[in-house]
Amino acid sequence: MSAESRKNGGHKGVAAAFLDRDGVINIDHGYVVRAEEFEFVPGVLTACAALAKMGFALVVTTNQSGIARGLYTEEDFHRLSDWMQQRFAAAGAPLTATYHCPHHPNEGRGPLRRACDCRKPAPGMLLAAIRGLGIDPARSVMFGDKRSDLQAAAAAGVAQRVLLGTDGTALPDASEDGGLATARYRSLAEAVADPLLPPLCARSACEA
Repeated sequence: MSAESRKNGGHKGVAAAFLDRDGVINIDHGYVVRAEEFEFVPGVLTACAALAKMGFALVVTTNQSGIARGLYTEEDFHRLSDWMQQRFAAAGAPLTATYHCPHHPNEGRGPLRRACDCRKPAPGMLLAAIRGLGIDPARSVMFGDKRSDLQAAAAAGVAQRVLLGTDGTALPDASEDGGLATARYRSLAEAVADPLLPPLCARSACEA
């Protein structure tokens, strides 16, 4: 597990918007590793800019088993993350940090083939961010498109857990969240545009 050092000097108790990557930020084409393969989910950059304006620190937490599988390297991942961060910054949505898990319990090669505490649904990436960035999980929100995102957030004490449709194409069914979702939306853009989100802001970032 690692984090690009993209910290904004967040104060203790900062409210974070945790973001899964594949399927939430970008269309999940499967093991995306080059910028030319990276397709943003429509409206995601505008939505993240709105979250940043509300006062949320934007923190990406992403499983990247393609590294363990030997499909691409850590350097490849960091190169794409640098490009992605530039796109976020240009949209007025600077990323505070990106955490990734390079492991897989069954398909990994060498030391990357192991059970770990960072691969979601384990909460390791979120806990590392909470410790390293001074995040208050009770004032934070997780946006993910899989039950494992919500499981990791719940285990880390993240109060609000929003299940999104993969690639922003459809509203997820209530049966998909295992009772862990506090809200469900088709996409991040739809979630942020919902008039019910400002009360979430009032309970978290806007109280800072």
